[in-house]
Amino acid sequence: MELRLKKGEDRRLRAGHAWIFSNEVDVAATPFAEFSPAATARIVSDRGAFLGYGYVNPHALICARLLSRDERSEPDAAFFASRIGRAQRLRARLYPTPHYRLVFGESDELPGLIIDRYGDVLVGQIATAGMEARRAAIEAAVREVIAPRALIWKNDSAARDLEKLPKELSVAFGALPTALELVENGVAFGAPLGEGQKTGWFYDQAANRARWRELLPRDARVLDVCSYAGAWAIAALSAGAREAACVDASAGALESARANAQRHGYALETLKGDAFEVLEALVTAGRRFDAIVLDPPAFAKRRKDLPKAQAAYRKLNQLALRLLDDEGLLVSCSCSWHLAEADLLAAIQGAARHVSRFVQVLAVGGQAPDHPAHPAIPETRYLKAFFCRVVTG
Repeated sequence: MELRLKKGEDRRLRAGHAWIFSNEVDVAATPFAEFSPAATARIVSDRGAFLGYGYVNPHALICARLLSRDERSEPDAAFFASRIGRAQRLRARLYPTPHYRLVFGESDELPGLIIDRYGDVLVGQIATAGMEARRAAIEAAVREVIAPRALIWKNDSAARDLEKLPKELSVAFGALPTALELVENGVAFGAPLGEGQKTGWFYDQAANRARWRELLPRDARVLDVCSYAGAWAIAALSAGAREAACVDASAGALESARANAQRHGYALETLKGDAFEVLEALVTAGRRFDAIVLDPPAFAKRRKDLPKAQAAYRKLNQLALRLLDDEGLLVSCSCSWHLAEADLLAAIQGAARHVSRFVQVLAVGGQAPDHPAHPAIPETRYLKAFFCRVVTG
């Protein structure tokens, strides 16, 4: 079947983007009602010029996503093996151990698909009806290219609601592991699966955690806020930190953090509760730290959330700055794509002036290279991190 665009609506696709919005489609020329969700379509310009093959969901705002721009290469089992093989070669070149994001959606020209690798166990997420319909082909490609012991689908993302897909945890093949094992920057960790966030681990922060280890003050007292399984805290302890505390609202996450500390023989303080409330209590108690990392969930999931999100980032940074000793290290992160890097920096600076601290930005970080950014799709570059020296002034 053919999906024809309106006049001029092919410009973004020709520039490299992979999404087609429903208002860009020439509905008079395209029998949209005849498309079933996930159907493959030839996407063409208003003049009939071939733009690519994509899968269609006529009920979604993003009504089609490009898979291939090669007219001779209609997506099939061999196509998925080729794409996953290409993604694997990049990660194998970048990482000494097989622990990384193997497939990062649009950035690997596999829109709607994420796969993380934990050695011989893969955990994937499918976000779209188009990829859901191609699950068998993806599984066959994974067997051919990677040959892992197990492939688990942790399909619980909110994106599935938009595509009218059920949420589920299922085993494609192999056995469901009780926990996931990985090595990051030379440090071994365990990650929860069933009750864990995302696919179990936040590989996107791996490069930032390597930088954190380099910049930590000597013999530091460390506070890891929104810690999940304690990756930042354990990384600091492995780099010589004197002590570390984790703050998280999830008892399960803190249990994982304690287990990660224990496997290396480290002591770890855990503080359960809302991050803002716990930090307020620490300020009241007169606690001080030499290094604090703020790695909260996205405060701005939609553009209309931005004003509240900016206020939340400023307040969280303000609380952290009140807990930092002179010449301490603050790492402030945001995974909200809608919040620009400049806005996060403004929140840090606004917080600093409010509590009479002076901030020097030592480094700026983003997502690790197993999360490559697509130059035509800004949404693929979402993670921001500022490494700041904080002094009294």
